[in-house]
Amino acid sequence: MTARRLSSVIRPERCCILHGGPGGWPFDPIAKQLGDALWIDISETPRDYNYLLFVDQFDESNCGELFISLQSMRWAADKRLLAERFATHGVPTPQTFLVDSLDEAHHIRLTHLQIEWCLKYPTGCGASGHRMLTDGMTLPKSWPHPLIVQEFIRMPRPEVYRLYGAGHELFGWIARRFPDGAKTSEWVAHARGARYQRVGEPPIEAMNAARSALEAVELFDTFGCVDLLQRSSGEWVVLEVGTDGLFNHVDRELDVAELETELQRRIAEAFWTPIGWRPWGDGEWVPRTATF
Repeated sequence: MTARRLSSVIRPERCCILHGGPGGWPFDPIAKQLGDALWIDISETPRDYNYLLFVDQFDESNCGELFISLQSMRWAADKRLLAERFATHGVPTPQTFLVDSLDEAHHIRLTHLQIEWCLKYPTGCGASGHRMLTDGMTLPKSWPHPLIVQEFIRMPRPEVYRLYGAGHELFGWIARRFPDGAKTSEWVAHARGARYQRVGEPPIEAMNAARSALEAVELFDTFGCVDLLQRSSGEWVVLEVGTDGLFNHVDRELDVAELETELQRRIAEAFWTPIGWRPWGDGEWVPRTATF
């Protein structure tokens, strides 16, 4: 992948966190954090170089240069598109099928009885909408098609691992788990009570899988995260990737202060790398507020 280059004459005043409008309020805290980290303003009007979060009635034809591309945002926001990209690029995943009907989904279940299967809601966040594929189940007529039928990997302790990528580097190996004694769920989501923990150094196999996933959706040079599971055989498989943008944003509430700070630094460095200079100078990164 060739690193992109932007004009070195782009200054902070010609950049922005592209964000605003009545529908953007859930992203407001992230926008403020990013503006401080990247040393740029928040604006509803595109500038030369933009970190797009959310804008009502977004005009793709007049948005300037985007740090994270719209296509990458779309891939990350729709698990059907992700399944196709992962298959095309050889990303290791649980067995996954895209089918046109619930009858076809049940056919997969009945011909692979040794495997548990689930239906993933294609645009859900925090496992919202996902459900196990069981005999006699029905789906709302509004359920998007094609259906995503995916192997469900059950573990003694429900947990999901995560790696982040920014500026061609992986970092931040953490696990998402339910606290001891807390109610658990088949879906290990922060919104369902799971919490993040640092877990040492990532295995090389997990790093290779995460990198292949980010490269498949063209996020390795910008910013994204990868959720992974480990099979009982030891193989690491990718569940999905996430990024910031029009549709979703990456969870920042990690309860791991040093990683939250590292996220800000890594994104800021990746944002300014194509320009070749950094508004905080030649020294180590600091948030803009730290200079006042």
